Amino acid sequence: MGTYIAILIVHILLFRYFLEGMTQRNTDLFGGENPTLESKDLFVNALSKWISYVIVGVAIIVVAVPEGLPLAVMISLAYSIYRMLKDNNDVKRLSSCEIMGGADNICSDKTGTLTLN
Repeated sequence: MGTYIAILIVHILLFRYFLEGMTQRNTDLFGGENPTLESKDLFVNALSKWISYVIVGVAIIVVAVPEGLPLAVMISLAYSIYRMLKDNNDVKRLSSCEIMGGADNICSDKTGTLTLN
């Protein structure tokens, strides 16, 4: 979701750049419209603005990803608990799903009781 919003905002900023450039006659799309500046200066100015727009988009992604990460972890753990309950495993804590996910061999007695050591 954050990536889509970042892409949308970058596109809106670029559209606004071109729209303001056309209304104020600042944007030199075809060359030769603004004799006061060289074409190299126009390109550097435009490129610096475009890079700043991309930086804004990256900043939005950097802010949005950590916000959604805990939610994604909780959803995946809840899904793991649901899958373990379907296999008749009683799960008391969410962290136990992470621990049991890395187990290769489980040793128990004849009743199926798991004990420490």
